[in-house]
Amino acid sequence: MAYYPDFKHLMTTPQYGFLRTEPRLGRRIMLLGLGGSYAYGTNNENSDIDFRGITLNMPSDLIGLTEFEQYEDSGTDTVIYSFNKMVKLLLECNPNTCEILGLDHDQYLIKSRLGQELLDNRNLFLSKRAAKSFGGYASAQLRRLQNAIARDAVPQREREKHILNSVRIARDSMPQTERERHIFNSVKHALEDFERRFADFDKGSIRLYIDKAENPLLETEIFVDAHYRHMPLRDYENMWSIMHSVVKDYDKIGKRNKKKDDNHLNKHAMHLIRLFMMAVDILEKGEIRTNRKSDLNLLLRIRAGGFQKEDGTFDSEFYDILRDYEERLEMATKNTTLPDNPDMEKVEAFVEYVNRKAIEGDY
Repeated sequence: MAYYPDFKHLMTTPQYGFLRTEPRLGRRIMLLGLGGSYAYGTNNENSDIDFRGITLNMPSDLIGLTEFEQYEDSGTDTVIYSFNKMVKLLLECNPNTCEILGLDHDQYLIKSRLGQELLDNRNLFLSKRAAKSFGGYASAQLRRLQNAIARDAVPQREREKHILNSVRIARDSMPQTERERHIFNSVKHALEDFERRFADFDKGSIRLYIDKAENPLLETEIFVDAHYRHMPLRDYENMWSIMHSVVKDYDKIGKRNKKKDDNHLNKHAMHLIRLFMMAVDILEKGEIRTNRKSDLNLLLRIRAGGFQKEDGTFDSEFYDILRDYEERLEMATKNTTLPDNPDMEKVEAFVEYVNRKAIEGDY
């Protein structure tokens, strides 16, 4: 059975005091609801608690010189967008912001009169743009999944050869996360600089290469053959500093906590399918449905690793499901009755109505 904290009580605790004391929040909050796994219904006892919301712009934002887009509290993973910023995101069917308009009734912690009116008018923001926006996010999620699988499928020795020989080959054959790509580039530049400066110089020579590890805990490691004479200590210190950086970055590559990384892989896979589900609902039914209660069996099976093989890759059944949703999205995009773009005249009328209420204090 899913674990649910007492969110209403949580909001009254000191760590959420900013909801009441911040001048831009308090009574100005239109909507505040659950975000992340608690919003999707895929939460477990280890899930983070995220709140997402919308607050009215201040009069000075609307007829003065102040600017405000969003309020963030990193300590509680709370993000509250200004109404005007939210409207711009909703017009593009931004998946991360559409979610707040598709929560179940009991997933809203604050819902003002104007917040309810926004929910009543959510269809103003739905259009065929959802196919591009949700499809784009799904593609990004698929790339993360493919990159992580490709990274882990490459043997350690092969990674090391790529590091020493060519970072370009390494980058093309082993897609990496941004952090790992930074490490690769750091190692590459250090090795290139090292070879250029020290491989053959008038004080001696030095060579870096891979061989069987002397450390029983490792398979291979980088070794150095060095011969130098009458070298100024400052030059030696500089050389050692470079080698130390190479080894430090090299040691970071390929190390993984299998259980932790598998959990991330399966979360990527789950969110990939979830994004397709939401996009199809929008295009086929004109509905934003964030809580996937009717799809939980499939989503939770993906998250639990039900489609992952021993080598960390995914079985053919998962890719059959993915292919099916890709085809459904393509068909829904072709047959949807949603307009190509939102009716901007109606959107602007609603925005003007809400902002007038914000200026007058009638909320």
